[in-house]
Amino acid sequence: MDRADLAPLIDHTVLGPTTTQTAVDRVVDDAIEAGMNVCIPPCYVGSVTDDAPDSLTVATVIGFPHGQAAPSVKREAATAAVAAGADELDVVCNVGRLTAEEQAAVVDELAAITAAVAVPVKVIIETALLTDEEKHRACEAAVDADADMVKTSTGFADAEQSGATVADVELMADYLPVKASGGIGDYETAMAMIDAGADRIGASSGLAILDGAPS
Repeated sequence: MDRADLAPLIDHTVLGPTTTQTAVDRVVDDAIEAGMNVCIPPCYVGSVTDDAPDSLTVATVIGFPHGQAAPSVKREAATAAVAAGADELDVVCNVGRLTAEEQAAVVDELAAITAAVAVPVKVIIETALLTDEEKHRACEAAVDADADMVKTSTGFADAEQSGATVADVELMADYLPVKASGGIGDYETAMAMIDAGADRIGASSGLAILDGAPS
């Protein structure tokens, strides 16, 4: 896949705890120039969408990074982000409720968010913390909640194993389009995820990934 085809599949991301407006502006400028999307903290969405071209897809995160806010809080955060101009939402699943087999609660929370907004919702299932059986149930919950995509990870769950894997992408792709995120730092890794079935790549290394692509 060449650079022009790959760029629109990348959500160029800055979500660290010390992220500043300056850092966000730099990521946005790079994304606009390269033809990528951006994924940024919700507090900066309005400042970006006020000036960004309509061609830029702006994603933000809800319940990030642990997904443990009250359902009503996550729903309100989602509607506020869309009101500020967000084009897509990456919503963290409540992993504790999922692993406790509270499937109905997980579905209800996600469904309330998808029903409240008119933009695509990606459900982050945090694969590093789940068994394969739990990954299947997380994807089933996303389907039942009428989500648009499933996403592998926040990148914050486990310092040793928090990134996307080919096996997880293959599992998740049986349910919904997949955003592979976490630990994707070069073109070869990005293409391995796409070959496994990923439709979108989330990475803070968007420029490095594109630098490895044929022009």
